[in-house]
Amino acid sequence: MPLPAQHHRPRWWTELMLIAVVYAAYSAGRLLARGDVTTAVDHGLAILRAEKALLLNAEHPLNRLFTDTPAIGIPADFAYATLHYLVTPAILVWLFRRRPARYRAARTWLMVSTLLGLVGFTLMPTCPPRLLGAAHGFVDTMAQYSAYGWWGGEASAPRGLGGMTNQYAAMPSLHVGWALWCGVMLWRYGRTPLMKALGVAYPLLTVLVVLGTANHYFLDAVAGAAVMGVGALLAPYAMRLADRVAAGFAQPAAPAVPPVVGGECETSAGERIPGQRTSSEGADDSTQAAAR
Repeated sequence: MPLPAQHHRPRWWTELMLIAVVYAAYSAGRLLARGDVTTAVDHGLAILRAEKALLLNAEHPLNRLFTDTPAIGIPADFAYATLHYLVTPAILVWLFRRRPARYRAARTWLMVSTLLGLVGFTLMPTCPPRLLGAAHGFVDTMAQYSAYGWWGGEASAPRGLGGMTNQYAAMPSLHVGWALWCGVMLWRYGRTPLMKALGVAYPLLTVLVVLGTANHYFLDAVAGAAVMGVGALLAPYAMRLADRVAAGFAQPAAPAVPPVVGGECETSAGERIPGQRTSSEGADDSTQAAAR
């Protein structure tokens, strides 16, 4: 759906503070949304059974490819650990500088969708494929190739900081959701064929990465895209609500004083609107007319 335009460029420092506050609230909420491990594993196995029934088992062959081929698995791990946090802010800055009329709507869409994802983490804690038992056939590539990066065996968190992340926040995949948002922005507002091509390639690459590294199920990726769709529908309402709240805190404008139309002016015979002359000027004109 087309994003509405805005008429004024927002202030960069207020935007920075807003994004920081929302992301901090999202991160804290994600940690607080941890469910018990048994429930998360049950949800993961239920998703896996549903995918097998729908013949959607793309995770296993991709995970075997990434595990057996370090030239693919290692770059994929780096992509999973970094692009999520680099590309999305870069697109936000690009929109702010180059497409200011579209920035606010795009930012609101991203934030609303992110908060919806937090609701999903809370309602459905889900064990990712890499944390299922070995009998299910998945290998944690992040752990396998951890010697090449800063992460350990706890997803993309730096070694020793695994307790600061929620490893059971797999449903929906916001890696995929945010990548889809980036792709839409590049496709819609990019002016070159290269940017439009990146807009298509980046979300597709992200789907392959999250599946091949066994961090998400395919249905997690589908749910991430669905969350972005719902966020796009709700974003205009969120903007209107924010405008109403801002208007409630704004200072009331001083009432306009209507001008006095006929102040010190006389109306000549046959005129409906007073002429733009003062009464003294009218007296002088009458005197001159009598003299003639």
